[in-house]
This record gives sequence, C-alpha cells and structure tokens, in this order.
Amino acid sequence: MSRRYLDRGVSSKKEDVHNAIKNQDKGLFKNTFCKVTPDIISGNPEYSNIMHADGAGTKSALAYLYWKETGDISVWRGIAQDALIMNIDDLLCVGVTNNIVMSSTIGRNKHLIPGEVISEIIDGNIETIDVLNDYGINIISSGGETADVGDITKTILVDSTVFAREKRNKIIECNIEDGDVIVGLCSYGKAEYETEYNSGIGSNGLTSARHDILDKIYAKKYPETYSNETKNDLIYCGKNLLTDKCKTDKNIGKLLLSPTRTYSPIIKKVIGNYFNKISGIIHCTGGGQTKILHFVNNKRIIKNELFQIPEVFEIIHKDTDSSLKEMYEVFNMGHRMEIYCSQTIANDIIDISKEFNVEAKVIGFVENSSKNELIIESKEGNIEY
Repeated sequence: MSRRYLDRGVSSKKEDVHNAIKNQDKGLFKNTFCKVTPDIISGNPEYSNIMHADGAGTKSALAYLYWKETGDISVWRGIAQDALIMNIDDLLCVGVTNNIVMSSTIGRNKHLIPGEVISEIIDGNIETIDVLNDYGINIISSGGETADVGDITKTILVDSTVFAREKRNKIIECNIEDGDVIVGLCSYGKAEYETEYNSGIGSNGLTSARHDILDKIYAKKYPETYSNETKNDLIYCGKNLLTDKCKTDKNIGKLLLSPTRTYSPIIKKVIGNYFNKISGIIHCTGGGQTKILHFVNNKRIIKNELFQIPEVFEIIHKDTDSSLKEMYEVFNMGHRMEIYCSQTIANDIIDISKEFNVEAKVIGFVENSSKNELIIESKEGNIEY
C-alpha cells in the first residue's frame, strides 16, 4: 500500500514535509506535538500562542462522489467536522482545551460545487462548534474565505485554521519515559456526544481507501475526482459501490465518510485532573500508529494490546491485500489518540473515557532503547518499525 500511496501522488508519512521543516525553529519547546510560539498578542512572557492549520484532505472528493450518487447533501457537514477536528485534536496534544478561534478556508470549482454545498459546510462548522461548546470547549468562528479556484481545484478543498493562547506552564511537552504505559482511546463506536455510529476512519488515508475499495465505474462517471497523472490501474480499482451494505448497518460510503471523532471532552477532563502526570499525548494522524516515532528519543514503543480492528479497516485490508505493516502506517486501525502516562493513573483515564462512552484501555508500554523503534503485536505476528 505504501508504494501504491506514493504512486497516487500522496504520502502517509509526509517525508517531504518533514525534510522541508527539519531546520526550522521549533518554538518555545523542543518536543511538542504542535509548535508553540511566544505570545505576541500581549507580549506576556507567561503566555504562549499556538496556531494550527489542517483539513479534510481528499475526503472531500469522497463526499462529492456520495452527494452526486445519492443526492444526500448532508454529507458535507461531516467534511466541515473533519477539517475542524483535525485541528482541535492536535491542539489537545499540547494541552489546549478551551478558548479557541477558528477560521474556515474553502477552495472550490464553482462549476461543480454550488452555493448549497458551501451552506452545508458552514452549517456543519456551526453544529460542531455548538456541540463542543456544550462540553466546555469554547470555540468561536472568526469567519473565513471561500475562493473560486476552478483552474487549480477540480472539486473542493475544505481546510480550517485555529488559534489559541495558553499559559506556558500549562503546555504539554512530550517527555515520554521508560516505564510509561500507553492509554489508547478507541476511534470507533458511538460516543456520548455523537449522533450515530462512527467507523473510526478519521481523515487520513482516504486517497488509498477511496481508490482501493471503490469500483472503476466511478472513474468513468467522475473523472474530476482524481489526478490525470495517476496510473489507470490505481484509479478506483476496488469492487464496492458506495451504497453496498456493511455489517454495521451502514453502507460503504457512509462508513468511509464517518466524521472524524473528537476526543476533546475526554482530554479536557483528563488534563484537568492529571496534567502533571502526563508524559505526552499523541494524535495518530499522518503516519498512523507510527506517529509516536517523531516524539521520542531512544525509546522502544511496544503496542501489544491494540483494539479489535474495526470493519472499515478490515474491508480495506481484505480488498487491497495489504499487509498489516502497511495498514498501521497509513490508518489509525482502531485508536486515534494515545496518552502516555504512569500506570498509577491509567485506570482513572480509562474510566473518564468510558464516561463519554468511548472505549479505552492500556494498549502498550515504553522501554529504553539504543534507538527509536516501534513494535506492534498483531494477528500477523510482530511488526517492527
């Protein structure tokens, strides 16, 4: 899958990006999940600024497919949630859980994306913000930009930028230690704050998922949803239709379009109770389960009690004949948030997560090593990175 991913013009591990920024100033802290900078708003040395940008990626192409095939325009609301939560949940990893300003950026081909779709995306932002505000995650929208850029965007691109101001002594830096355990928060199921079952897909790896499991018929009907430079045998080379039913009583399209789950209500309470006992928080996005390797030094990460792989990833695994080693590098595979901490508070964190109807458990532990390495114990045996 990794090779197929690259041949489609994308990268699960963003090697080019990491190489491009490797010599940049890391900000106030040397090992935070997001860059933290001095507070230039007030010049107060006790505070810091955090700004972050992310988006729904190619999941918007999948929403376009589903909307055109079924007429269900409401799927665009989930894309708005994807773009916002990919930012919000990154901020959680540095300890920011409140007072966040967000801005939305949409680039569209106006010939194909009408105003009704933009309205759904804006309404989706409002709905997501309202839910999070109900849980004490105070977010305010500052508006945004919608650009008609049909010459460079085939369908639509949906992104968000967020900004927060936080005390420096409240920032979580990754200081992951020998003996820490890893508490994983499940990515699938139905959280207390969700309205329906979540497949766990998130917003990573959708280029691969879309092309590898959906039928070639979509290539003929919607050439605007893929790059002309991609080899034909890598374009919609699966065997499923968007409307094919799944075990979870959803169809394939809705399984792939499940809005990215936020963990903010859970993390807010965890940080409120155990801030000083947390060694690091990792959002398993780009790079999937290998994301942690960017934030440790001479550590062996052993993940030996992972969650059952949810249906959406089993479908991708089966239909692509990809190894689990490849799958774990692209997808979260069952949990998208990890908390590194001492064993003494692990059960308390698990209990907090379950209060919100999100399964959690200790999925692994940390050891000292002469290098950075990750070992995943899977049904295919030990996988080493």
